[in-house]
Amino acid sequence: MSKKRIVATTGNGAVAEAMRQINPDILSIYPITPQTAIVEGFSKFAANGLVDTECVTVESEHSSMSNCIGASAAGARVMTATSSQGLALMHEMLYIASGMRLPIAMFNVNRALSAPINIHCDHSDSMGARDTSWIQLYSEDAQEAYDNTIQAIRIAENRKVLLPVMVNMDGFIISHGIQKAEFIEDEKVKNFVGEREPFMPLLDIDNPVTYGPFDGLGGFFMEHKKNQADAMERAKSVILEVADEFAKISGRKYGFFEEYMLDDAEVAIVTLNSSAGTTRHVVDELRAKGVPVGLLKLRVFRPFPAEELVNALKHLKAVAVLDRALSFGSVGPLFSEVKATLFDLEVRPKVINFIYGLGGREYTLQDAKRAFDVLMDVAKTGKVKKTFDYLGLKEVEVLT
Repeated sequence: MSKKRIVATTGNGAVAEAMRQINPDILSIYPITPQTAIVEGFSKFAANGLVDTECVTVESEHSSMSNCIGASAAGARVMTATSSQGLALMHEMLYIASGMRLPIAMFNVNRALSAPINIHCDHSDSMGARDTSWIQLYSEDAQEAYDNTIQAIRIAENRKVLLPVMVNMDGFIISHGIQKAEFIEDEKVKNFVGEREPFMPLLDIDNPVTYGPFDGLGGFFMEHKKNQADAMERAKSVILEVADEFAKISGRKYGFFEEYMLDDAEVAIVTLNSSAGTTRHVVDELRAKGVPVGLLKLRVFRPFPAEELVNALKHLKAVAVLDRALSFGSVGPLFSEVKATLFDLEVRPKVINFIYGLGGREYTLQDAKRAFDVLMDVAKTGKVKKTFDYLGLKEVEVLT
């Protein structure tokens, strides 16, 4: 009989533990707040001989991803972690990693991008990388961060996919908060992830290959991009297959998203990461008063589960999409995806956008209640007064 190992841990500690159990060949290390504790914790495992991993310390995040690309192309199982400006600095290399179809697993602790300088949470970093052909998973708490990290390896290395995976969680809120998490036995994790079977590794001298050649006019660049897009689409079924297998060893079931009291709801909030917990609490409060509200917490942002979202949301009268990032000159990135997904329905819910939590601004129970109040008014009147608004915004004099 297996024994549960339930511990009090930070989100960073949970991810470091998952990495220890995976025991990658290479971990590329460069510190940045609030991610540093992940690679710091793993370095202690390495120093104590608990892993066989080669920990490579580099001079920047750009170099970190460059190291990952070289090691993965050579056939190694490769992981790294970053945050915010670090993810931005490696932006160029993200395209190269995915274009070379390298199954790198990276943990990103969501943090605001400067300026002004801010080390706290929002999603501007990962949303800025949404079109780099990396699979993106989001984690509400330490448990999901741990579980997503383990699943990321299997998803990335699947021959139908061969794309890098980025696992995200909210900086400080989850990364440094103490929470309860259940860890799986080492042997079960080892058997679950298995050994990497490299596809066309550079070091196979009997079968030489070329990575990243020039592919200009008259070449096959467009076909390569179509091939990446097809792999991203195939990732949808692989993500669900991996989740089913993971449920067998953990007892925890994952999909593209979690539906909470959505079946008989009239209105709902769609959100990512830690804000789901606050929203869920308010759903419980309002349901106790007979208010028909619900929640959809998205776990998989890339590939975007459009058809599944339509089926989950089409019966609602109104939907509020919460974005912890701005697409300047437009609307929130998650909102634009959700609204476009629902557009072709003959009868569709009204969809509104709330920007919240930028730079670590607290998302409160009152914020969630305000969003639901607006939704219920839309459901009652059928009219949207404002498609785009902010939650928790301070009243300040605007200087132009």
